[in-house]
Amino acid sequence: MSRKPRAGEHPSASADADPARLAHALDAACRDPDLPAGARDLLAAARDALRTAAAGAESAQSRYRALFDAVPDPVSILDETGIVLDLNKAGMAAYRRSREEIVGQPIEVLNPDLPEDHLQPVLETLRRGGTYVIEVTNMRGDGSRFPVEVHSAGFLHEGRRCIVAVARDLSARREAESRYGQLLEVIDKGVLVHDADNRPLQANAAAMRILGAEDDHSLEDYLAPEAWTLLDESGRRIADEDLPTTRTLRNGKATQSTVLGLYHKPERRLRWLSVTTVPLFMPGSRTPHQVISFFSDVTQLKRDSALFGRAQALARIGGWEWEAGRDALYLTDEAARILGQPRPPATMDALLQCLREGDRSRFEHALRHARQQQQPIDLELQGRRSDGRMLWIRIIGEPEHDESANVSVTGTLQDISERKQAEETLRVQARTDPLTGLLNRDAILGEIGARMDDPAQSPLAVLYLDLDRFKMVNDVLGHGAGDELLRHVADRICHAVGTEGLIARFGGDEFLVVCSLADDPERPECVAQRILDAFDDGFRHAGEEFDVTASIGIARAPEDGDRPQTLIQSADAAMYDSKRRVRNGWQAYSPALAQSRKDRLRMETHLRRAVDNGEFHLVYQPQVDMRKGGIVAAEALIRWRNHQLGEMRPDHFIGHAETTGDIVRIGRWVLSEACQQVAAWRDAGLGVVRVAVNVSYRQFLGDDLAGTVRGVLAEYRLPGAALELEFTERALIEDAPDTLRTFAELREMGVVLTIDDFGEGYSALNYLRRLPIHGMKLSQLFVEGVPRNHSDVAVCQAIAGIARSLGLGLVAEGVESEAQRRFLLELGVSVGQGFLFAPGLPPDEFAHRIAGNALESAAIP
Repeated sequence: MSRKPRAGEHPSASADADPARLAHALDAACRDPDLPAGARDLLAAARDALRTAAAGAESAQSRYRALFDAVPDPVSILDETGIVLDLNKAGMAAYRRSREEIVGQPIEVLNPDLPEDHLQPVLETLRRGGTYVIEVTNMRGDGSRFPVEVHSAGFLHEGRRCIVAVARDLSARREAESRYGQLLEVIDKGVLVHDADNRPLQANAAAMRILGAEDDHSLEDYLAPEAWTLLDESGRRIADEDLPTTRTLRNGKATQSTVLGLYHKPERRLRWLSVTTVPLFMPGSRTPHQVISFFSDVTQLKRDSALFGRAQALARIGGWEWEAGRDALYLTDEAARILGQPRPPATMDALLQCLREGDRSRFEHALRHARQQQQPIDLELQGRRSDGRMLWIRIIGEPEHDESANVSVTGTLQDISERKQAEETLRVQARTDPLTGLLNRDAILGEIGARMDDPAQSPLAVLYLDLDRFKMVNDVLGHGAGDELLRHVADRICHAVGTEGLIARFGGDEFLVVCSLADDPERPECVAQRILDAFDDGFRHAGEEFDVTASIGIARAPEDGDRPQTLIQSADAAMYDSKRRVRNGWQAYSPALAQSRKDRLRMETHLRRAVDNGEFHLVYQPQVDMRKGGIVAAEALIRWRNHQLGEMRPDHFIGHAETTGDIVRIGRWVLSEACQQVAAWRDAGLGVVRVAVNVSYRQFLGDDLAGTVRGVLAEYRLPGAALELEFTERALIEDAPDTLRTFAELREMGVVLTIDDFGEGYSALNYLRRLPIHGMKLSQLFVEGVPRNHSDVAVCQAIAGIARSLGLGLVAEGVESEAQRRFLLELGVSVGQGFLFAPGLPPDEFAHRIAGNALESAAIP
């Protein structure tokens, strides 16, 4: 039986035949005079050959040991039972043990956590000629553990199988992976990693937020290809092979700033992203094994730059251009479709032939004036399509001269046939709403009832539409403006619905649309989305522009109601659910709505008890002097943790609390808690820290706000300057006399008064100049786009100008980058808050920060 090798001895070395001793014996024998001379010569030759072989073996042993110890990773040689036969110097250094402590011991001395049959899969793999790779945790001599990746291979020595195992220390890689993961989570760009098959592997938090994924979404499920429609920059659908990631995997080259549109079908939302892709290669590989994509949301920028183009598409408007000198006419696809000719007109004469006689002359006359007198064109003309149907179009054009005095006319061509037909129908319609010209309540109920009672009629659906901000417009601008708004809304609904449904004003600011499901079961959803899109542009009255959105509920007959009133009630319930969840949206009725109402009732019940159960707590976000870095104040932010509902985000429950009126009681708790904390900081020797508290408009209406503030300040012996109240613009217009009186009392106490998110709502400047306020807060909605987005830059400059002209302080919210900080400082805004400086902090952590940082002046610069 072979012995086990000694420490440091190559497994091939054996003591059974020591070459040195044998050579010595042969040397003595060849000098024996009793042996024949020929025998002595043979023994001498054998001795010399043995010495040569021994020298070669010793040299091989030296080379083996030099190479074995030169390997930088720990290398172990084991027999099939797991006994360690040899260990290199890197192994001794890694395990912090001598070779004698390990050689001859079972492999468990290096990894005591291995299962009993751990060698079985290793040996099976090695017998197949493969290499076995596994990640395990090995143990040093002092008992500490470190992760390793072990590569095992097999070889034969003297007829028995041995294993060579190389252990690569993964500690540095794990640490790098951890830092890489932390870096991904803190950058504000979306980062998405795809494998060689273009499957998503990893996404950072910014990517999930930009893509609209909730925290509980699985990355692979959320990015399932069937849930998305992909568009190029011009809005055309693209295939997977044209994606930047696919191109990078194919050619191994990075792509730069490609604009993609991602339409999420379940959410019915389109996002525009600017995407850059970079290939990742394995060492020695010529093809990428992964692609990393960096992207940012450019939806707002895309919307701003393409607003006119989108409006044209929504209104079914085509473009045209006429080069007068060559009589060359160019039409967009939409313009050619509107004209409805088998071959689109290529000359102006061909276009004139599509019009009726009288309108042809009018258009020729307008073209002549455009060429000779630079007069614009704006005509409504009647013609006929190739299928014989009548056509009404509106043609608008502007003449242009180039340097060669060539004249061209460029403009738009809009199909107004449906509007003209609707006008004709409304003129003879007896049962109309006098304000909008639509069907009235009785007429639409009769139409629904007749269709539902007639078995020959196809199934139908009802869309119940309610305006989201109509009451505010009516109250602020008057009933005349409200009536004008309703007429504009009716026009937009008519244009969006076209000939696909009956439209009625059901009462007040509520409208009904009835459409057939015979040829298109998804028509209600498509019509609803077109109606919502029609509200993208703002409304104007007396020089003022304002936004009004709509909430829509959809119900189908007979499953959602077998009588008109039942069907309408179902659509009404769906509409209110849409309005509660997200305004400017639509919702189809479903049995789940009943459960949703139960859930809302459950949240309302818990919310009402949250104060008594001690479920709220506050965090404090520093307001910082962006030039010097000092903390000047803090904003108190509420958090709610319920033992049944879990952690509830403020945007989930604040709006609900305002709807139910619970916000008044919650607001009093926040005010008291914040002041108590300020008093605690003062008692701890940190001075008086000014804390900003958000105040709901309902606290102005339903609570003695001034009296509440006076009592809380007195309770904690605080000066008024220790408290800042932030309120939204809605408080300016709900009840002006009471608001002015409350503001005056608060100012007398020394309380700092600030308008929060200025510019997001209806900016009532006539109230702003009269209120005794100290400052305004620049909304994160505008700050997040600067300095790249020209629209946001313009808004920020305008608000800063208003603040300066009125002598008001200005604080910027949502400052998240150095570029934003520099822009705001150049704009004259010196105080800001946001993740660039700190998130909302627990009281102790906030106190720790201000303890090492002299608190700056509490006055807003």
